[in-house]
This record gives sequence, structure tokens and C-alpha cells, in this order.
Amino acid sequence: MSTDVEPVANNRQIPVALSSASVYPLSVHDAFAVAQDLGYEGVEVMVTNNAVSQNPDALVQLSHRYNQQIVSIHAPTLLLTQQVWGSAWNKIERSCQMAKEVGCDTVVVHPPFRWQSNYAENFAEGVREIAAMYQVHIAVENMYPWRVRGREAVAYLPHWDPLGQDYDDVTWDFSHAATAGANSLEAIQALGSKLRHVHLTDGSGSGKDEHLVPGMGTQQCADVLQHLASSEWGGVVVAEISTRKAKVAGEREEMLAETLRFARQHLSIPLVRSLDN
Repeated sequence: MSTDVEPVANNRQIPVALSSASVYPLSVHDAFAVAQDLGYEGVEVMVTNNAVSQNPDALVQLSHRYNQQIVSIHAPTLLLTQQVWGSAWNKIERSCQMAKEVGCDTVVVHPPFRWQSNYAENFAEGVREIAAMYQVHIAVENMYPWRVRGREAVAYLPHWDPLGQDYDDVTWDFSHAATAGANSLEAIQALGSKLRHVHLTDGSGSGKDEHLVPGMGTQQCADVLQHLASSEWGGVVVAEISTRKAKVAGEREEMLAETLRFARQHLSIPLVRSLDN
């Protein structure tokens, strides 16, 4: 697979970073190494049970070793990380504290689960207060409805959709949008200045959270990236695809290189490096 792209002039470059979730089940260390090798411009660290992902000193060392800026911290607000860092508010505060320690200003969080009713009741206000306290942007991510036997179940409060919610900053994920049946271009246009962060991936709308390579699903990923580039958007695009099914040597890297190529092409930024070099 060739990753060459014809450079297009653009006075402003939107950074393209790699989520550490994109190399799972490999380590955070591997994420930094792959990001450097392929020419990404930074790493988003997802805090998990992995000790390095929770250690700001270790992360700074990796950042320096691989010359990769840490662009964001993804708080451990997933189902799989419910045991990491205790209570819901503690997860967000510790993520913000770590963001400051590693030198980034964006923290990605999921909305509360429906069973976290006390946390959900003052979620928007609490997020705003903690963001101000640590001087960071807490960008609430779009999610999707859960479906049980064909029926939609309430999984998130106040809602899985950040549109219409009282958030200052939002992360938009294309795979989640596909699962929800949302139109990403319309949503991002409606969010306007609230859009802080983008998880670049794709989905087929099958009802599963697929995290496909962009362009392999039904979302308008190319149109959205072109819109962001033309509107002089000030955030970061982070590749967050699933490479868990990679079976042969180099397959994971090919998928991540293709994602970077797609991003650079539609953001009109020339590639820094390709697998062919």
C-alpha cells in the first residue's frame, strides 16, 4: 500500500496525532514508537490499567525519546477502566493534573453512564469548574445509544449526543457517530467553536463501534476534514482506529499509515514520511 500524497500548499497545519488505543493490545511505549516511525505529530494517551499510561514521568520520557508531543489525555471513563483512579470525579481531576504535568491542555472524557446518576446530575457544571481549576479543555466525547434486542436503551446521561448540551468543549468520534446513525458533517457544523478535538476513524453504521480506517465506512470523514481545514479550526485530529485484527507483520503499521495519509490528504498537508521511504 503506497502512502505517497501530492503536497498541497496550506499556510496552516492541523496536527495529526496517534491515539495509544490504536495500537492495542500493544503498549503505550509502542504507540510512541509507531507514531515516530510513521511521521505522526503527537500522541493521545488513553489512561488504562497499564502502569505507564498512569505515570506522567514515564510519559514525558517517552515523549522526549520519540520526539512526540503528548497532545491529549483520554481519561479512564470507559467501561473497561472503571477500576482505574477511583471515583468518576477523581478520574477527571487526575487526568487534568496529568495533562498539566505532561504539557498538554486537552482531556477527553466520556459522558456519565446512566447508573452514575449523582455524577451525571452536575456533570456539565463540574467539568467546567475542573477545567477552569487546571486551565485545560475537557472535551466531552460523542457516544451512541446502546441497543438491546433491537430496542434502544438509555446508557448515558444527560445524553450520548453532545449537541444541545451545556459543554464548552467537545470531542467528535466518527465511529461513534456511525453507530449512532449521526451525520458527522452536520454535527460538526452545528457544534461550531465547541469542537475541540476529533477522533479520526470510520464506521459502517452496523450498530457496532468498529473504529475503521477512515474512508472504509459511511461517515463523511473527507468532507469534515476539508471543512475543518478551510475554517481554520484550532484543534487536533487524532487517529483512533482499531488494529486488533492485524495478523501479519506490518499490517497494523499499514492501517495507521493509511489513516495518516487520509488525514494529510484531506487537511491539505503534505506527508512527513511514508512507508516506502
